[in-house]
Amino acid sequence: MSKSSDPEDPDGGRSANGVHSVERVVQALEVLAEEGSAAVGDMAERMGVHKSTASRILAALETHGFVQQSSRRGRYQLGVGLLRIASSIPRRLSLVHTARPVLEDLAQQFGETVNLAVLRSSFAVNVDQAMGAANVASFDWIGNLTPLHATSSGKVFLAYMPPAQRDQALREAPPEPLTSHTLTRDRLEAELPEIVRLGYAATRGELEDGLNAIAAPVFGHTGDVIGSVSISGPAFRFDPEKDPGLIKAIVAAGAEITELMGGPAAQDRS
Repeated sequence: MSKSSDPEDPDGGRSANGVHSVERVVQALEVLAEEGSAAVGDMAERMGVHKSTASRILAALETHGFVQQSSRRGRYQLGVGLLRIASSIPRRLSLVHTARPVLEDLAQQFGETVNLAVLRSSFAVNVDQAMGAANVASFDWIGNLTPLHATSSGKVFLAYMPPAQRDQALREAPPEPLTSHTLTRDRLEAELPEIVRLGYAATRGELEDGLNAIAAPVFGHTGDVIGSVSISGPAFRFDPEKDPGLIKAIVAAGAEITELMGGPAAQDRS
């Protein structure tokens, strides 16, 4: 490629097309991923740009930790800053993959809908779902943002949040009455310590009339809550308070996924 094709030629002025700049950054990262390390001149040659352009791109990437100078003087390699971005992807994907058999077992055992949720901003988002045989007309919850204050998974996230994070979440998404059973903020906050003590959260018609649910936390290797597993069903046949086996099963499911994800056992959590 001719260097005259460089959209940021120092003799031609800065290109107005920001897309080309992004493409150059991606190209630089791909070159380093392939080569392991490279000098500025080599990068310029591979990318088909002027050496000064390659140098500016590398300097910007280095500022953010996406590349770093290697032990071989004058050469660059990928930096650990990329891990901060990339680490969230396999963590979520591995959580879904790891939890799937547990979700399916619960759905088969109780015949109801089982969901796996993660926290996104001030909402719980369901990332996987297993359907039980008792479901005639099912609703696909995957990808849906659900309120923290009115869902069992949401209550789990709130209960284990640091106080400052919880206050922020409830400010950003204030508890609104969705049914006549939706808890007020005062009642909700009074319930959270009990959720931590018991190891599970329940809702009774608080999101939708006639819909009950129960959820347990999933902990990651750092001891933080990384997800929540829940099971829900219509109130006329699904009442966790009348089925101690259901409570035991959801807590055990959360503990099983936690163990598979390298999280601490209950007795090891502070």
